Amino acid sequence: MYEVKRGILTGKKFINLVEGVGWGHPTLEQIEIAIENSLYNACVLDGDEIIAMGRIIGDNSMSYLIKDVVVNPKYQGKGIGKLLINDMLTFLKEKTPKGWKFCIELMSASGKEGFYEKFGFEKRPSVSGGAGMFLLVDNK
Repeated sequence: MYEVKRGILTGKKFINLVEGVGWGHPTLEQIEIAIENSLYNACVLDGDEIIAMGRIIGDNSMSYLIKDVVVNPKYQGKGIGKLLINDMLTFLKEKTPKGWKFCIELMSASGKEGFYEKFGFEKRPSVSGGAGMFLLVDNK
């Protein structure tokens, strides 16, 4: 069974996951500062193995950016990304006072826009690099 754990992401875990999907990355020091300054970071575990991670940055009020969503390729297509996005949305809804509205944005990897559309995100067309997308949440 897969489990989401918040606040356990480290720079080394980040690097292992992004290298696994073929992404480049900045220095370990820069990654660690970014994680420390994130509003949310979480990992998905399969037993003791970290198989996915996600990160959110934002202003704690109106605007949030889903900055990273990475799933180990051997676990893709098994609902891990969905588990992580649902936890992110739950986190933001729990921390935001009732009656407030807020916007969540992200930059989708090219070809992955349909995954985010399932959660209500809408495309902001782009010529390269996938579509910018947003989700306006009315936390009633």
